[in-house]
Amino acid sequence: MTRALVLAAGEARRFGSPKQLARVDGVPLLTRVVSVALPWSPVVVLGARAEAVRTAVAEGVESVVASDWAEGQAASLRAGVAALGDVDWALVLLADMPFVTREVCSAVIAAASAEVDAVRAVYSGRPGHPVLLGRAVLDAVPSL
Repeated sequence: MTRALVLAAGEARRFGSPKQLARVDGVPLLTRVVSVALPWSPVVVLGARAEAVRTAVAEGVESVVASDWAEGQAASLRAGVAALGDVDWALVLLADMPFVTREVCSAVIAAASAEVDAVRAVYSGRPGHPVLLGRAVLDAVPSL
């Protein structure tokens, strides 16, 4: 089973306001990313300004707060993986990547096999997001 994990806990200090709530075509970045992830029952990880950012998460979508979000992305990943439950794969998306599509997510998932522990999207030869983490990698996340 594959579930999506949307990392949205960052403070966006350089951006100057909650980047997750910045709008592209009138829609908050986080809302766009969560809508892409819906087929994979996403868990959204919140942190800085959690209550304000939560407003961009659709009703019925699971969210958790990484209380130690200020430690960085590893803290968000730990909180999210703990909330996923018993999954074989986690599709990890970032809240500030509004142009990742369901087709890209599906292609990354389709590349999974028993021979790999992780899969990463590649754009014009350059690695990018989303990434798909297999059970062996997910089991190592608590020690990050």
